[in-house]
This record gives sequence, C-alpha cells and structure tokens, in this order.
Amino acid sequence: MAKVRTTDHETVSIYPFSDEEVDQLMTHSGECVLMWATKDGWPVGVTHAFVWRDGKVWLTFASHRHRASAIRRDPRVSVNVSSAAYRPDAPETWPRGAITIKGTAEFFDDDDTKAWFYRALARKVRPDSKEGEEAFFQLLDSPLRTILAITPVKKIMYNAGLAGRHMAGTVDESELGEPLPVDRERIEAERQRRGLK
Repeated sequence: MAKVRTTDHETVSIYPFSDEEVDQLMTHSGECVLMWATKDGWPVGVTHAFVWRDGKVWLTFASHRHRASAIRRDPRVSVNVSSAAYRPDAPETWPRGAITIKGTAEFFDDDDTKAWFYRALARKVRPDSKEGEEAFFQLLDSPLRTILAITPVKKIMYNAGLAGRHMAGTVDESELGEPLPVDRERIEAERQRRGLK
C-alpha cells in the first residue's frame, strides 16, 4: 500500500482518472463551466449543460453572445466538469472529483449536428420526462443558436476517490499517477522561496 507523505495533499497530479472514469464523469455530470478570454484579456466562464460524445464536450448558446465572437477570435478554451453536478441520486460507484479540459473549440450550425445534439442534450437535461425532453428540445431548436464542440488538448484531473483512499492508506502505489513537473520542480522552488524545508 502507498504511504501518505505529509506533502501529498499539495501534490494533486498523482490523482488522475482512468479513461473509463473520465468517460463516466463526463457522461454523468450535469453541467460544465466553459471558459474563454475576452478581447482585453479577462478570463470569463459560464455554466452550461453539455453532452460528452466522441471524446468531445458539446454545448450550445445563442450565436449573438459575446462568447461566440470571442471564441471565433481565439478558439482556445477551457471546460471544468465536477462530480458535484451529478444528480442527487447518483450511485456511489461513479467517480468523484473534477476535470479541467484545455481544448480547441469548433462551431457547428448544420442540421445533422443539431438533430442529434439537441435530442441528446434534451434527454440528458430531462431524463425522467418525455414531455419535458420534448419541450426542452423545442426550446433548443432556435435559428439563433449555435453549437460548440471542444476537443481536449490536455486534461487536468483530480480524482477525489483515489485521493481519499490514498490518505486512508488503502491505495496500491501502482494506482497513483506520475507527478507532473508542477508537483516535482515548481513546488520545491516555491518551498525554497518561502524558506520552507
């Protein structure tokens, strides 16, 4: 079993998700925060319902929103997804934690994409009501609406379940991820800068 060092709580890159856990979290989380940069450099984020499909985050908003022109200008965006957005009756077996995706965004306005995406999003938002699903589908089907797909370039992960088991001393060393440079080099430089041992 992996022993917990006193500094492990600061070394979070050792707590990744498996590919299967990424798919589970991204599929079952109810919402995400889309983040982009404004023309004057301000970071901004807005909460969206979304669909995870083909390894991409799919979401929608009205094409006249400021975010549309900002993202067309610079398609580099981030998306944060948390297990805190699971439905209240989510099984305990679903992975807990959060993922931030750095990715590139692409707009879609074709009828084929609208057809599958609007239906998938409506079903996700209103899973217990066919009438609610249909009402939400009709709401989405607007001529001003655009669809955004974010293709991941990098995932920044925090697997809360793995971290909890590690802190409890019940994790095999092989389950831990390789610490990223931020948790190998930059953390030591910061400790030295602060005069910490």
